[in-house]
Amino acid sequence: MGLPRKVPWTSIAELDQLCSWIYTDEHDEDAKIRAINRLSAWKAITPLPHSLESILALLSALVQDAAPSQPSSHLSLRHSYAAAIIRLVNGLVDPLQLGAYARSIASIANQLGLPPWLVELRHAATHEDLPSLELLRQAARESMTWLLHNYFIPTLNPSIAAPQQAAPLRPLAPILKQYKFLQKVIARDVSVRLQYKQEVKGILRGVERWIAEATIAANVAAGELAWDIGDESVKERWALEKLCDSLMEKGVLVPLSKKKRVFPADSFSPPKFSVDLWSPLLADIHALHPDFPSVLSNAIVSCLLAEASQLEVVSIAVDTTYDSCLARWAMWTVCSLKTADSDADLKKDLVISLITGLGPGSSSEAVAATTLLQALCAGDPEIEAAISVLRRPQTETLSRREWNSDDISVMDQRLATLLAVPDSTKQVELAKQEVRPALAPAPALGPGWRLLDPESGWKPSPIGVYPS
Repeated sequence: MGLPRKVPWTSIAELDQLCSWIYTDEHDEDAKIRAINRLSAWKAITPLPHSLESILALLSALVQDAAPSQPSSHLSLRHSYAAAIIRLVNGLVDPLQLGAYARSIASIANQLGLPPWLVELRHAATHEDLPSLELLRQAARESMTWLLHNYFIPTLNPSIAAPQQAAPLRPLAPILKQYKFLQKVIARDVSVRLQYKQEVKGILRGVERWIAEATIAANVAAGELAWDIGDESVKERWALEKLCDSLMEKGVLVPLSKKKRVFPADSFSPPKFSVDLWSPLLADIHALHPDFPSVLSNAIVSCLLAEASQLEVVSIAVDTTYDSCLARWAMWTVCSLKTADSDADLKKDLVISLITGLGPGSSSEAVAATTLLQALCAGDPEIEAAISVLRRPQTETLSRREWNSDDISVMDQRLATLLAVPDSTKQVELAKQEVRPALAPAPALGPGWRLLDPESGWKPSPIGVYPS
């Protein structure tokens, strides 16, 4: 649950009134002045959301432009409009520079659904000749319309507001394919490592930028733009989950050819060639995102458990070497991508997930998940003993077991025990009453109140139960 958000209005009706002043009549200058005064009063007592800050700047420029009694110079109007549009675009984009490497303003604005020509206008007003007054007026009207549909309507009517349509994420597979190709070239000839060093770094930056794009996509999908980003750790975890989905595809962490899935005999590890190929990328992601080991290992466990449940429903031919390779990558992640204080907690969480998903006496065909569970528990005698009990096969089922007279006698004995519980409870209550010391004098109560005691017929009962 998110933390409370401080807003300048006392009720949503005040924000609705402000919206009507601004958008009901485009030519009502008095209403726009009232809106400026209201926003200025709010700004004096609390910081405004960025959208309202931008609306205040745009309204001030529009009112200044429309005032016939106080004509302003074209240059001052152009500066007012330009400053308002620059602040609008920068304030939306800058909080979403989430990755370790900077991204272009145009790419972030595209994910937010901001018109591209406003970004170009912002660039021209900042670095080139100041745009013309007509162009700036059109940009101001376009900005006000965008804020109406992307801030006021979702805030005033969150239930009926149309969800934000985020730009589709560009595929990650080409980036991973290029990284794999370069790493194979370097593995064949170590002398070219320096030659391809910058290209490999560029690919690592590309992966990080993709994670940043996915994080922004999570913001837009949740309807939380730059004025209310929310819990960034949740959005980042969602982006990392999308990354892990791509890493778990065949041909990435798991070699495409089954002949290359040759596992070491002395350890529960992935193929050595795959580790040499992908460990630099995984280590780089882990350095920038500490939660990455947890996300990757939990994604692999979820995949293995899904395969196990599918085996119990229908008998199909499953690529067991793929599951085995994924299980070994989960173990490698826990052992190699270590953090200072969460290594033991991560291993414990995975063990709990596997035990819960597999259950006692589950399908023996879920070899990969079972093997991963045994590898995680190896070296801990207590956990190994518990696992041996939980994983013990159910050799005798109730449906096949023959009943005899001893079972009936046991049931009769249990029934007698259950029926005797109320009597024993009453005896305990009577015993307590006999040894109960004398009660202290009742405290003085206010008018209309009285203290109930057992003599008045009152007795305790669970909430919602009315004893007769």
